[in-house]
This record gives sequence, C-alpha cells and structure tokens, in this order.
Amino acid sequence: MSAVGLFYVGAVLFVNGLMLLGRVDPRAAGYINLFVGGLQVIVPTALLIQANGDPAKVLAAAGLYLFGFTYLYVGLNLLTGADSTGAGWYSLFVAITAVGFSAVSFVKLHDAPFGVIWLYWAFLWFLFFLLLGLKRDALGTYTGYVTVVEAWVTATIPGFLLFTGYWRTNTTTTVVLAAFGIVMAAVLWPLSRRRPRLPAPVEADLQQSNHTFGHAELPPRS
Repeated sequence: MSAVGLFYVGAVLFVNGLMLLGRVDPRAAGYINLFVGGLQVIVPTALLIQANGDPAKVLAAAGLYLFGFTYLYVGLNLLTGADSTGAGWYSLFVAITAVGFSAVSFVKLHDAPFGVIWLYWAFLWFLFFLLLGLKRDALGTYTGYVTVVEAWVTATIPGFLLFTGYWRTNTTTTVVLAAFGIVMAAVLWPLSRRRPRLPAPVEADLQQSNHTFGHAELPPRS
C-alpha cells in the first residue's frame, strides 16, 4: 500500500471509529469515505496500468482495492441510508483475504511488520462483519474504539513514517506491533462495556444515527 494512501486510510478509519462512538454524524462521515475510497481505487488502477504483468505490482493493487471498495460501499450506505448487510458480508471477504495478505507479507515479501498490520486489519474487518453483516449491535462501541486505535497504529503513523523515511522493517517493530495489538484487543473490551451518560437529546440523536450504520440500539449503561 502506498505511504500516502495508508496515511489517509488512517483519517477515514479515525472518523468512522468516532462515528461508531456517536461523535460524528453518519452522513458527515460518508463524504470522507467517498474521498478516501476514490483515492484507494484510482491509485491501484494506475498501478495496474503500469504493472506490465509484474506480480508484485498486481499484488499491491489488489490489496488497495480491498479497502477502496470498503470505503466507497460504506460511504454510499451512509449517504443513502441503505441497509449495511452487504457491506458487512463484504467485510468478511476482506477479513479472510487479509489473513492471506498477512501470510504473503511474512513469507514472500519478508515484511513482518506489515504481516502483523494485515492481521490487525483482518481482526477489524471481522468486527465490521459481525456488526454490520450479522447485526451484533452490542459490539458497536468496542468496534468503534478498535477502529480509532487502529487508525493511528496501522495506518496514519506507519504511513507518516514511511514517507518521511523513518519506518523500520525489523524484529523490534514486529514485536511491538504484535504485543500492542494483543493488549489493545484485551484492554478495550472492558472499557467499551461502559458508556458515558449523555444528555437526553444527544442520546436520542445517537439512537437514530446508529441505526443508519447498522446497529439500532446503544449498549446499556453499566
């Protein structure tokens, strides 16, 4: 994935995570999904045109399309109010193929840090599948927190380090990413079970907006 594209994937994931947490209006989030989704379709198309059958370039383009189609799909759903089931089941496809891309990163590309990052994405897109495809509404807050954290850890920070020349593909980076991912998944679960008390008008608005993105109810207060 190109460094610039990766950087802006962080932006759209950050906004989508905040939307799931009730901090961003779904229609407002729809636009940045279209912007970044468009970028993630234009770039791989250009790569394919220039690939001349180069398997490495084709592989890179294929990974970009996975996410570009996700954001376009979600953006259109948010702006039109369409049912999210299709996007949810597409997310399962992304989650499964992300495991394959992880294996390729480890074995063929010898890029262990991005092998771990692909596993982060497999986990996140599987959560999207559960939330949007299977309508597991109770996972909305947890998915929101995971999305916000992954926006920075798997996209914005690596993208920034890549295009500034500070990214390192080594064992230390791999171990830190792997350890942080395990801690993130475990620590955010109990935190996401607790929701701050909101003013009644705000809560009513969130109930309506959350239904648009695929979960009809906010989790009960603890």
